[in-house]
Amino acid sequence: MKFNDMKYERPDVQEAASKLVEQAEVLKNSKTLIEAKEAIVKATEIGDHFGTMATLCSIRNSINTVDEFYEKEMEFFDENMPVYENASSKFSKALVESKFRKELEKIFSKQYFIQNELRMKSFDEKIMGDLTEEAKLCTEYSKLLASAKIEFDGKINNLSQMTVYANHLDRKVRKAAELKRVEFMESIENKVDDLYDKLVKVRTQMAKKLGYENFIEFGYLRLGRSDYNAKDVERYRKQVLEYVVPVAKKIIEQQAKRIQIEDIKAYDLPIFYLDGNPKHGKTKNELVNSANQFYSSLSKETKMFFEFMQTHELMDLETKPNKAGGGYCTMIADYKSPFIFSNFNGTMGDVDVLTHEAGHAFEAYTAAQYLPVSDIYWPTLEACEIHSMSMEFFAYPFMDFFFETDAKKYRYKHLSEAITFIPYGVCVDEFQHYVYKNPEATIQMRKAKWHELEQLYLPWKNYDGIAYYEKGNYWHRQGHIFSSAFYYIDYTLAQVCAFQFLLMDHENHEYAWKKYYELCKLGGSKSFLELLDAIQLKNPFEPGSLKEIMPKLEKVLKDLEV
Repeated sequence: MKFNDMKYERPDVQEAASKLVEQAEVLKNSKTLIEAKEAIVKATEIGDHFGTMATLCSIRNSINTVDEFYEKEMEFFDENMPVYENASSKFSKALVESKFRKELEKIFSKQYFIQNELRMKSFDEKIMGDLTEEAKLCTEYSKLLASAKIEFDGKINNLSQMTVYANHLDRKVRKAAELKRVEFMESIENKVDDLYDKLVKVRTQMAKKLGYENFIEFGYLRLGRSDYNAKDVERYRKQVLEYVVPVAKKIIEQQAKRIQIEDIKAYDLPIFYLDGNPKHGKTKNELVNSANQFYSSLSKETKMFFEFMQTHELMDLETKPNKAGGGYCTMIADYKSPFIFSNFNGTMGDVDVLTHEAGHAFEAYTAAQYLPVSDIYWPTLEACEIHSMSMEFFAYPFMDFFFETDAKKYRYKHLSEAITFIPYGVCVDEFQHYVYKNPEATIQMRKAKWHELEQLYLPWKNYDGIAYYEKGNYWHRQGHIFSSAFYYIDYTLAQVCAFQFLLMDHENHEYAWKKYYELCKLGGSKSFLELLDAIQLKNPFEPGSLKEIMPKLEKVLKDLEV
C-alpha cells in the first residue's frame, strides 16, 4: 500500500490498553507454551496497530507542522501515550515473569525479554503525568525551531534552507547567513533555555520518583542499554580525546590550507575546496534514480528493498514550507514498511539521506523478514546507527552515480567529517552528563560548561566574536539534547563500528557485505556488544580500540585525498 493510502484513525487508547492488559493476564495464567506464545503474538498485533496510528500521525505532522488535524492528533498522543505505556508495562511484567520464559527466549530472543525488563524499570504509573509533560516540551521545541522564517537572499527560509548558504563560496555570504540564523536563534533563546530547564527538572523528577539518584541511570535504562554504563562511556570519551581529537585537529589544519584561509572560523568549516564543495546538481527524482542505480548494483537484497520503497512511496524528501526540520527513518509496523523523512537542500547532505536513512530502512525491512515480533526489528539505538553509517561507506565505490564530477571530493570530505564529528558527539554527551548530574545548575552554568567542553574537544572552533555562540549557546541547535537525552553518543559509537566496515570493505568487499547483511538480519535480537561479537567487530569501549583503528583510518583518508 502506498503511504498516502494508509488510513489513519485515532485509536481508542483505553480499549487498546485494556486489550493489552487482557493479554498480560492470558500470558500470566498460560498453562502451555503455545498459549503463552499466542498471547505474545496477539499483544504484538495490538501494539503494532496502536503504534502504526501514532507513527502515521507523527509523520504527517512532520510533513506539515501547521496541519490543524494532525497537530491536534499529536496533542492527543502526547496526553494519552502514558495510559498505553502503563498497560504496556503490565504486559512486560507478565512477560518477564512467565514460567515459560526460557522456552519463549528461544523463540523471541533473550534480548526481547531483557528489553522488556528495562522497560519495566523505566516506567511506573506515578510518572505518567511527567511523561505527558516531557512529550509536550519536546513537541514545543520542535515547533519552535520549525517556526523559523529567515529573510535572506530575497527569500524566506527555514533553518534547513539556510544550510545552502553555509556552503556558499563567498565567505561574506557564509558569515552573513550565519548571523541571520543567529538572529533567529537569539529571538527564541530565552524560550529554548526555559524549555530545556523544564525538561531537565521533569526528567530528574521522574528518576527520583523511581528511586534513582539522578536521571543518568534512568536515561540509560530508557535507551535499553543493558551491557554498558556511564563509566564505560566516560572511558570511551577519554579515548576520543587522546586518539581522535589530534587527528581531527590535523584535518582542520589541512582544510584551512586547502581553502587558503589562515584564520579559519566556525562558519568556514563546511567549506573543503576552493572551487566549492561537492555538488550533485540533481533534482529530487534524479537523486532517487541515482540511489536506485546504487542499490541495484550493491546487492540483490538492496535492489528489492529500494524498489519496495519507491513502489509504496515511502519517502518524503524535499523541503517545504512548515515542514519539520531534520531527517529520520521510522517503521510503520502494520505494513512492515520503513519510511524516510528528510529536507533536501541541494547540498551533498541530500546524498547522505539516501544512504544513511536508507541504511536504517534497509535494516528494518530486512529484520521484518526474519524476526518474529516488531519489538526486535530495531536494535538499541547505538547499534541502529551502525547500519546507517556503514551504508554511507558501502556507497563510496558507487558515488559516480550521484556526482557527475565530484565523487572524489565527496569521499574525502565525507570521511573527514565522519572523523571530526566524533569529538563533537562526545562533547554533546559529556555536556548532558554534566547537566543531569547537576540538575540544580543554573542556565548560565550550563552555558559555561558547554563553552569549556567545546574548547576541550573542538579546540579549532572559532566563532569570530559571535556573542550568541561564544557564551555557550551552540547546543540550542542540537535537537537530540532535547528530544532524546543521552542518545547522541550512539552516533559516535556506531561511527567507530562503521569505520571498521569501511576498513573491511577496502580489504574484502564480499566478506564485508556478508557481515553487514548478517547484522541486519539479527535486528534487535541481541544487545549492542553481543551484536558486535556476533560479527567480529571491535568493541569501542575496549581499551586501545581507537588507538588501533585511527592510524588505519588516516591511511585510507590520505588515499582518498583530492
